[in-house]
Amino acid sequence: MLKKPNIRFGICLVIFILSFSSLKSQDIHYSQFYNSALNYNPANAGIFNGDKRAMLSVRNQGGSVPVPWFTFSGAYDFKIYPKRSEKYFLGLGVNYNYDRQGNSRLTLNNFNVALSYSRILNKENILSVGGIIGYSSRGFNQETLTWDMQWTGSDVNLLLGSGENFSAERVSFIETGVGVNYRYQKSERSKIDVGVGLYHFVEPSTGFYEGSDAKLPMRLDLSAVGSIKLIDELDVQLHVLSQRQLIYDELLFGGLLKIYLNQKRGKETELHLGGSYRTSKYLVPTIALRYKQMYVGASYDIDMSTFNDDHNGLGGPEVHFRYIITNVKPLKLFKTCPIF
Repeated sequence: MLKKPNIRFGICLVIFILSFSSLKSQDIHYSQFYNSALNYNPANAGIFNGDKRAMLSVRNQGGSVPVPWFTFSGAYDFKIYPKRSEKYFLGLGVNYNYDRQGNSRLTLNNFNVALSYSRILNKENILSVGGIIGYSSRGFNQETLTWDMQWTGSDVNLLLGSGENFSAERVSFIETGVGVNYRYQKSERSKIDVGVGLYHFVEPSTGFYEGSDAKLPMRLDLSAVGSIKLIDELDVQLHVLSQRQLIYDELLFGGLLKIYLNQKRGKETELHLGGSYRTSKYLVPTIALRYKQMYVGASYDIDMSTFNDDHNGLGGPEVHFRYIITNVKPLKLFKTCPIF
């Protein structure tokens, strides 16, 4: 039977998520954003139940747009426990992203280091702040493109020059970002994370023309991910992400049912079913399986707009893998950490 405290918790969570609806990217983005924690808030480093976490993410949008679009991410983060205080802990993580778009093979290689500080306010509340610094390289191959100067009136003559004066086909820049995350944790299975992440905090120059003042604009991420225990065998997760970057303004929201197939120690198994919706008119059915410390989530973006009529409304698959390690600590060194 659902307890009244959980009902109040659920109502507050739904109201908070709906409050994002007035907000609505283009950088790397995932429909299962909650499975790529460091890509939308550096304060998420170390915020998980365990000591070490490894994450892999793959997304292929080749079927949803007229040109291929592939994204890969890999991340590893862990907690650092202080020796003299149980009021805080640190999170340290590394994150690598690879993105390739279009016939020009516009590619991005990005490597970041994230550091967070989490203050344990009390048994149910944790406030985290974090930042990232990294190195990015973006480039393209103009030999795979055709240009207006090569059009003869009837066909394309590839022997003619492009007429473009690129000073470089690859540029490098420093990546920066900051974030804040607040966690309210009623119990192991009822909790909510609310966060704000700001990326490209120092807007770098990314132009390919000499003297170009093209800047990579800041990206603002607002997120909330919450879980509510309904009964012993079932939880519900609600999630929302708003991303803004100049004219790009997108909202993603959805939910999952978490079905507990086995709760015996050492054999914990969960099945997650649900989906999300992006305001760019994509429906995202999602399925995931967690077995002990391993997790695999798969989704598929279905294009509901008229843009993709020639592709029969197909979208792109997305897969995430996560593995968490929990160290066995000597009794005299063990500290209770309320991160579930």
